Parts: sequence; C-alpha cells; structure tokens
Amino acid sequence: MQYWHFSETAYPYLPPEETINSVRVTLPNGVIDPARAADLWDRYLAEWQVADECGLNVMINEHHATATCMDPAAPVIAGILGRITKDARILILGNPVANRKDPVRVAEEMALVDLLSHGRLEVGFVRGVPYEVSAVNSKPVMMSERMWEAIELIQKAWTTHDGPFSWEGRFFQQRHVNIWPRPLQQPAPPVWVTAMTPGSAARIADDNYVIASFLTGYEGTRKVFEAYRDRVAETGRPTPADDRFAYAALTYTGDTDEEGLEGARKLMWYVKANKVPFEFVQPPGYTPYFARAAGLRGERSAYDFKSLTLEDLIEEGIVFAGSPSTVRGQIEKFYEKVGGFGHLLLMGQAGFLEHDETVRGIRTFAEHVRPRLDDLFTAHPVAV
Repeated sequence: MQYWHFSETAYPYLPPEETINSVRVTLPNGVIDPARAADLWDRYLAEWQVADECGLNVMINEHHATATCMDPAAPVIAGILGRITKDARILILGNPVANRKDPVRVAEEMALVDLLSHGRLEVGFVRGVPYEVSAVNSKPVMMSERMWEAIELIQKAWTTHDGPFSWEGRFFQQRHVNIWPRPLQQPAPPVWVTAMTPGSAARIADDNYVIASFLTGYEGTRKVFEAYRDRVAETGRPTPADDRFAYAALTYTGDTDEEGLEGARKLMWYVKANKVPFEFVQPPGYTPYFARAAGLRGERSAYDFKSLTLEDLIEEGIVFAGSPSTVRGQIEKFYEKVGGFGHLLLMGQAGFLEHDETVRGIRTFAEHVRPRLDDLFTAHPVAV
C-alpha cells in the first residue's frame, strides 16, 4: 500500500456564508488577503515536506476561481515539490486536460517536472469539475471525449523520439509535435485517471492506468473497482494488482479517538463550505439528463454531503478518523469491502485545521497506522 498526503490548499477565511452566493466562480478575489495567502502557501509546502520526511508520498491537484483550492497551476507546485522533497513520489491528480486547449503544453510541463524531481512524478488526468467550465471558458459537453484524445496525444508526445509528428484529431490539431525535453521515466511517467462512476472504468482498464476514486464510500468505490476488474477479465488479461486502484478519503489520526474525531470535524469544512449555485453544479450537457433532472427536483446528489454528520461520513467510508487502532480498522474494513486497493490518498488538511494539527495527524498516521497496515498488506504485493 502506498500513502499520499493531500491538501487542496484552501483559503478558508471567507465572509459569512449567508453573505455570499458561492465559494466558486463568482466569489470576488478581493476577498483574499494576498499576504495571508502567501503565509498559507508556506505552511502547505512545509506540510508536504513533513509527509516526505515521514516516508509518505505527496499529492496535489488544480482548481480555478475558487476559495477551496489556491492552486490554479499544479505543474508549478509539482516543480517546487520536486526540489524541496527528497524521496516522495509526486502525484498530480490531476491535469484537467478537457479544459486545457493545448495538450502538448501539458506533455511538456509534465516532462519538465519529471526531470526536476528525478523521475518521481505520477501524472493524473481528470475530466474537470463542472464549476470550472465557466471559469476557463470551456464547454460542458463531450468533456470525456476531449480528455481521452488529449491523453492519447500526450502519451504520443512523450514516447515519440524520432522527430516531429502531426496530430489531426477531432478536438485537437497539432502540425508539429516534438517536445523538448522528454521525461526521465521511460517510456513515460505512470498515469492515473479518476473515475466516480462504473461507466468510466472500462477505458481506464483498457490502458492499464491507475483508477482513482474520490469520496465515493464503500458502495460507490466497490462498483467502480469492480467495473475495472470486470473489464480486465473480459479482455482476457490477468487479474489487476492492487496498485491499479486508489481511493481518497478525509483522514485524521489522533492519539485518541476523541482527538482524531476533533481533527476530522475541522476537515469537514471541505464538504460543508462548498456553497455553489445549481447553474454551476449542473451546467447543461455536463451530466446525463436524468442526473440533471434529479438535481432540479432537489434530490441529493452523490457528492452533496451537507446533510451528513461526521458519524454518517465515517459510516459510509468517506472519512477515516479516530485513534491509530480505530483508523487502521476503518481502512482494513474498506479494503475488504472494495476488493482491495493499493493507494490511499489521505486528505489530511482542510479548512481551519491548523499547521501543528495537520503535522500531528501526518506523523501519527505515519508512525502508528502505516506500520501495522504494511504488515497486513504484505500478503498483497504491488506489481511493478
């Protein structure tokens, strides 16, 4: 099992909820105190360094026009992490290539980060969240198709070494592709793709990429992973190893259950503060018509956690929290229920969880949870 410390690098110091319409897209950037934001970036980078020192890997992502994530340029932060960490693998999850107009530039950025980190980069791709269609002037339709064409172009850019090639695709046209430099990892850095529903799993399985699911709980994750495994079986390939599967959960480990739960309550800012109008949550064409109709009827969506308590979230496998033994038991239970997985993405910082609390949670997990889990998962070796 590989463990990854993840922070969305939020700016949580917002006006009262009732005074703002949204924390995304339309929230004026005048809300931000740049000096305070700079201080937050100092602490977030320091926390990833602590994770590296503790033997954990590090994960970052990218969002736009939102207070929930101050990182609009993940390659920049990945390049910094490539120099200030020593051993950790660096995962970007992910590059929203359906919203990027130039996939070749993404290929170049990732190649450069791979060199700066001396081959420690893991490249994740995502379709992109619906809120950012407006923020990046994109289109909500055919985003999956654009994402997959972009991934194919990026892979070809990484692995073509005999001079320029041209690309005439449905969404992207490039007359002269010949990236300099190329990645250190050959033939290419490892690739991850996110999937929140079973229907997204088959294509990821066909390419043998790592499939990553976020906050989907026991049942949602089991269905996504099962669809991946079923697709591999259909194509006659061997059963995929655990290292093809990743899951992200809000996680806080304290010395006691009480301390762990208190830390998790602060992490819940991530799921409770996400106030966004419906038009940005469900832009026409982003989701199937039946999902949009359910939203218009006011039905709770899979990622609407506002009505759930911390206890509900723990019960559903969306949060792991408590003492080391409690967290270990929760992860073991999740592992069994979803059929196994090889990467745990630990969202261990959000909202008003302060720096010392975040560091304490990282260290407690690394020192008192990971060793026992390593013993448990020794029987499930990671394929290379």
